[in-house]
Amino acid sequence: MLEKSVFITGGAGYVGSTLVPRLLSLGYSVTVLDLMIYGENVIDLHPNLKMVKGDIRDTELLKKAIPGHTNVIHLACISNDPSFELNPDLGKSINLDAFRPLVEITKSSNVKRFIYASSSSVYGVKEEPNVTEDFSLEPLTDYSKFKADCEKILAEYQSENFTTVTIRPATVCGYARRQRLDVVVNILTNLAYHKREISVFGGSQLRPNIHIEDMVDAYMLLLEAPKEKIAGEIFNAGYLNFTVSEIANMVKEVVGEDVLLKTTPSNDNRSYHISSEKIFQKLGFRAKRSIKQASQDVKEAFEKGLLTDTLNNEYYFNIKRMQNIKLR
Repeated sequence: MLEKSVFITGGAGYVGSTLVPRLLSLGYSVTVLDLMIYGENVIDLHPNLKMVKGDIRDTELLKKAIPGHTNVIHLACISNDPSFELNPDLGKSINLDAFRPLVEITKSSNVKRFIYASSSSVYGVKEEPNVTEDFSLEPLTDYSKFKADCEKILAEYQSENFTTVTIRPATVCGYARRQRLDVVVNILTNLAYHKREISVFGGSQLRPNIHIEDMVDAYMLLLEAPKEKIAGEIFNAGYLNFTVSEIANMVKEVVGEDVLLKTTPSNDNRSYHISSEKIFQKLGFRAKRSIKQASQDVKEAFEKGLLTDTLNNEYYFNIKRMQNIKLR
């Protein structure tokens, strides 16, 4: 069993398409399991990379593919509330029902470490300025509720020979080979650049974000940290908490002063804000790339022609793509 071997579910997704090349560059052997509905060419071929097109609900496939790896990073899910609401049964089958079998197969395959990508949305709406990992979970949607349920399931399997750790990321932003343009910083940058106009609904809601390269740094840290520092732990990971209006103004500064900002009232009360102090105190991790940097990276991708037809191309919008292929 290779000490530096990683099995990544959802590894051809937004975060995976940046994480996998980083792992390969650092000498890891990587197996990606992904439905690859957002393209099969988001990661370049590499001698230490194995791409498996498949479904995490396929337990026979998991039993074949997981043995021989030292680490599992579980990224695969129907991500974000609108995509989940499109087909709640699908969301439940992938985000919740597939989870326990995956963990059990992983543990019985003698994998040493299981890293789970949860979400900072599990806290729900909190009034306190600093939401830390010991706060009660009050998820507002099924997407968030199932993330919280999986955290509890994973905790049951922590043992001396099987290290489990959960990370609760803020919303990831910035450029990736498998681009998403349906998350707040990237949405606003796309509209600002191509329409020269940003519509902000409400604006006072707080949204914690994290640059995709910082997110990858966090996963690398969880892979390489001594197990006694992370075993059974839960960590928030975000940059700073800004309101949607503040984010819109940052994007305007990046894209151009001619961008028009329009604000309309909203009944969306989801205001998320997290403290990332624990992961700094325990592991020394601090997100260091700004929201403006993420917006700048997306803008540069537009300028270089790396992203095409960005207002309509279904590959950048999870919900559009899932609708079109009728994912079940």
